[in-house]
Amino acid sequence: KIYFLNSLYVSGTAWLNFGPHIESLGTEKLTIVAWDPPGYGKSRPPDRTFPDNFYQRDATWTYSLMKTLGYSKFSLIGMVDGSITALWLAATYPESIHKMIVFGARSYIHPAEVKVYEYNLFFTYFIKLLFVQCCCLGMTTIDTFPEFLRTRMMHIYDLNYIEQTTSKWLDAMRRLYNKQNGDLCNQALPKIKCPTFILCKSVDRLLAPDHPFYLKQNITNSMYAI
Repeated sequence: KIYFLNSLYVSGTAWLNFGPHIESLGTEKLTIVAWDPPGYGKSRPPDRTFPDNFYQRDATWTYSLMKTLGYSKFSLIGMVDGSITALWLAATYPESIHKMIVFGARSYIHPAEVKVYEYNLFFTYFIKLLFVQCCCLGMTTIDTFPEFLRTRMMHIYDLNYIEQTTSKWLDAMRRLYNKQNGDLCNQALPKIKCPTFILCKSVDRLLAPDHPFYLKQNITNSMYAI
């Protein structure tokens, strides 16, 4: 059984973000479960919230979902915020996690990242990131998105919800940086027992380059690739 954990951005659904991976893996030998955390994708209502423990909360919800579905042991694939939820899940329920892959993961907020959390800078980069993903450079508003991407986004969210949710997430990151010295799940890493594969970009404007090395040093039986 493989469980896909979605990214932080209100950029679609689990199927839109992981669809090609799910299809290429096939279901003949694998049972695949992919979720949209409450507030994202098709898991609305409710709207997305970001209390101090929202990563732990999502991990608990994930475990409860898999338990309800009848799966006592499974593997994880997490991306960005979904990877932090995966780390918490593997640390909290180590007997239930077989293997784990995380992409764009981190266990703390690096001081250099706080500068990115200025809303205008972050939202502008988020928009540009979507443009790059669809090979459309130089666009500045969601109205200039190519039709297929605008349809994908606006079918699920309106612009107001995208902006509000992004703003709430940024507020949470700044709050956790000040309140917890940036700690997102450092204390959980030594509790992870499953084989863990850490993937990251060679250049990521949203994440400091230190994260994969720190994760490798603090997660037993882990390896990384850049």
